Amino acid sequence: MGQLDGKVAVITGGGSGIGKGIARAFAAEGCSVALAGRNAARLQAAADEITRESGAGSHDVLAIPTDVTVEAQVVALFQQVMAHWGRVDILVNSAAAFDWARIDELSLAAWQCVIDTGVTGAFLCTREAFRIMKAQGGGRIVNIGSIAAQRPREFSAAYTTSKHAIWGLTQSTALDGREFNIVASCLHPGNVAVERRLGAPAQSGKDEGNEVLMPTTEIARVALLMVTLPPDVNMLEAIVLPVQQKYLGRG
Repeated sequence: MGQLDGKVAVITGGGSGIGKGIARAFAAEGCSVALAGRNAARLQAAADEITRESGAGSHDVLAIPTDVTVEAQVVALFQQVMAHWGRVDILVNSAAAFDWARIDELSLAAWQCVIDTGVTGAFLCTREAFRIMKAQGGGRIVNIGSIAAQRPREFSAAYTTSKHAIWGLTQSTALDGREFNIVASCLHPGNVAVERRLGAPAQSGKDEGNEVLMPTTEIARVALLMVTLPPDVNMLEAIVLPVQQKYLGRG
């Protein structure tokens, strides 16, 4: 018996990185998973990989190409999930965009891309999931934030702002969902060994050299804990980072 048998999760940014890692962990515990993302080929490859690893039988993994910045596509995503499974128990907002530039060199287009993907996309998905969860009697929403929400790096105005906003969205969702048994949590990762960072120096405006990274499995373990707590308990916020990462004391 898996910890998430009979549950259905929607995971944005599910084709790679943290989203894919969380999807893998959930599926291994018996959860049916809908992966959402813009890259259809990568999304399907992730779904096939997770299906093979988890031995999905009574549950399954769907790849649903979705641009979370487009309202109609987000609505269609949740309609497809409801048509297939008839419920949504968990939403993980993991989709994000990055652009590193000093604020005087940051273009409006770059700013809007980061904010639209990381904040507006999370809002749209949360709104649709909330409506479903309210009708079915509850659910859990996990937003993937960042330690940048508390300790920003230089040249990260758009990304840092988006993660501050995610923490605010989490708190508002938790308050609005309280009477409907909808629980919202925020998971702040430190440096994670996602595809874009492997073998590369720090992905920020200033090159800080190769940094210590942790595998996506460590973030997935905490996400799994968040969604398997008793229904009357919430881990509202968690910071997970490598012990040697410069976080405490960094500017």
